[in-house]
Amino acid sequence: MQIGIDSFAAAHTDTSRELSATERLNNLIEEIEHADQVGLDVFGIGEHHRKDFLDSAPAVILAAAAARTSRIRLTSAVTVLSSADPVRVFQNFATLDLISQGRAEIVVGRGSFVDSFPLFGLRLEDYDSLFAENLDLLLKIRDNEHVTWSGKHRAALTGQGVYPRPLQNPLPIWLGVGGTPTSFVRAGALGLPLMVAIIGGQTHRFRSLIDLYREAGLRAGHSPDRLKVGVHSLGYVATTTQEAADDFFPGYARAFTDIGKERGWPPVTHAAFDAQRGPQGALLIGSPDEVTEKIIRHSEALGGVSRFTFQMNAASLPHAKLMQAIELLGTRVAPTLRKELGPALIP
Repeated sequence: MQIGIDSFAAAHTDTSRELSATERLNNLIEEIEHADQVGLDVFGIGEHHRKDFLDSAPAVILAAAAARTSRIRLTSAVTVLSSADPVRVFQNFATLDLISQGRAEIVVGRGSFVDSFPLFGLRLEDYDSLFAENLDLLLKIRDNEHVTWSGKHRAALTGQGVYPRPLQNPLPIWLGVGGTPTSFVRAGALGLPLMVAIIGGQTHRFRSLIDLYREAGLRAGHSPDRLKVGVHSLGYVATTTQEAADDFFPGYARAFTDIGKERGWPPVTHAAFDAQRGPQGALLIGSPDEVTEKIIRHSEALGGVSRFTFQMNAASLPHAKLMQAIELLGTRVAPTLRKELGPALIP
């Protein structure tokens, strides 16, 4: 099993917002470098286009990290493909792959915010068709140096070459999904590895959707070893369970209460937070031993998982706290999981 971290370079509390953008990004690069040093498998950078986030250009952040790391895989988490040009996405991550000497990946998805649509002059009513079309083109570019393709939303390609080509062949592309059954089926039919965002509720309830993915993949003729499943969860590790909960709750509550005002969710309560930290809840928050046991349970409940990534900075934790959590993940959690569930697998 692979263990990693996803970051949105976010600042949701007064304390985190006091840091300059330069400080926040420098801290993030140090966190990626530390994750590499302690043996974590992957680090992902999301993509947002709003004030609280600094990840509008994830490939640039990852390229900076590539120059200071040697082993860890570097991925988007996720690339908002509905509002991105597939040619530029491929070029950016192929360049990252060359800089990192073959450690780049892309997780593509539709994203949880829609700020990029008006920003790039796109219509929100084209949300689904843009994603399907752009994914089709991205996969064709991955598989062909010269591309002939036409669609509804973008100018046709008539045999042009797309460069540079990555070191890895093929460049790994995962499909990031939430809870929409058609997205799981699409990933299976295409034979793409699946990254499931489980940020609330009971993790085992996603088993039926993951079964849909695997069934669709087998029907399409893909071998089971191609149908890998990863899980992106909110999580944080500290020396004790109480320390982890006390550290994480304030920033988490503020961030999700603020987002809830946009989406009609109720304010976050401590009781709801504690329930999500329970045995079946989605939050991976606790001591190293507690989090390790929970990941093993979740993997079994979902029929086997190849990768778990922790999204820790939703709580806008201080840099020192994140560095300590990275240390614990790399030295305590990941080694035990590899022993219990098998070594990390390279995509």
